[in-house]
Amino acid sequence: MSSHGYDILLVGRLLKSSKPLDEKVYRQKRIKCIFNKGMPFYAEYNIRLFFFLLFNKFDIYGAIDADTILPHALVSNIKGKKLVYDAHEYFTEVPEVTDRKFVKKIWKNIEKLGIKKAVLCYTVASELAKVLSNNLGKQFKVIRNVPFQKHINIDDAYITNKYNRRLIVYQGALNRGRGLEQLIQAMQSIEATLWIIGVGDIEIELRALVKTLNLKDKIIFKGLYKPEELGKLTEEATLGYNVLKNDGLSYYYSLSNKFFDYIQYGTPSISSKFPEYEQILKQYAVGITSEIDPTELSKNINILLSDATLYRQMVTNCMQARKELNWEKESATLIQLFNEIK
Repeated sequence: MSSHGYDILLVGRLLKSSKPLDEKVYRQKRIKCIFNKGMPFYAEYNIRLFFFLLFNKFDIYGAIDADTILPHALVSNIKGKKLVYDAHEYFTEVPEVTDRKFVKKIWKNIEKLGIKKAVLCYTVASELAKVLSNNLGKQFKVIRNVPFQKHINIDDAYITNKYNRRLIVYQGALNRGRGLEQLIQAMQSIEATLWIIGVGDIEIELRALVKTLNLKDKIIFKGLYKPEELGKLTEEATLGYNVLKNDGLSYYYSLSNKFFDYIQYGTPSISSKFPEYEQILKQYAVGITSEIDPTELSKNINILLSDATLYRQMVTNCMQARKELNWEKESATLIQLFNEIK
């Protein structure tokens, strides 16, 4: 948006673990809070965000998910400015919320109240857009979270080396519901190496499971990487892992950025049997789906690791799919939507 004449300010929060911000073409602001989790955090952050927005001038207020919609809605209404709602996920159906009826009801009411005057709403996937449109009474457009196109020269020798490397990669947060416990168990019957890239609240448990199953030689915890460094690791991998537990409708309707990252780097993936992934895999054949059960995971991963012809075709398909599933194309829709409300 900055390259199309918009003056953008991205607002987030500052944590003790936050790394220094890299210089960007847009402005960046971090809000520091006393509380960093639970309702005290959400309450404090929203109050601080409200006053920050109130005492600064903007033409468009862009709220991301239900946990930031209220201050944006209030200030945009007070100042008579435009409100945009960007739903990164099905917020009221995330695992941390969906089973807590009272908390879920609060967030549902906040979201419904907050987007009443939104002039533009969008989310990351077509099926989720339908659900949110029906539930919230606003039309949701689709802006997929796809990366910039990667221009990697991939020939037969490259594919052969990639296949023979027998390297599985997971990139993302180490949280419950990401299928990591099941993947670690499945690795007992998979002759390959697994790189787990990222950090999260179950990392200690995952490391303990690896030790218990005596898999330390096969499973490596790589920690955090910057995006440009992460890409090099993804490019090296034979397969990408993207299987979630059906733990709430937010996961069921998800369409993760890692799924598209794998495609851009010519890395076939194994994904959840959820509607968005099944639809894209049916169209482009850049991977397969699997149930989250360890036995099923090992069976399906071994199919890809043992069929060189199938694997080669899927890498070739990735090279074709990346010409369509990239930010250069997707961003044109975003700019058009904002130009229409400017």
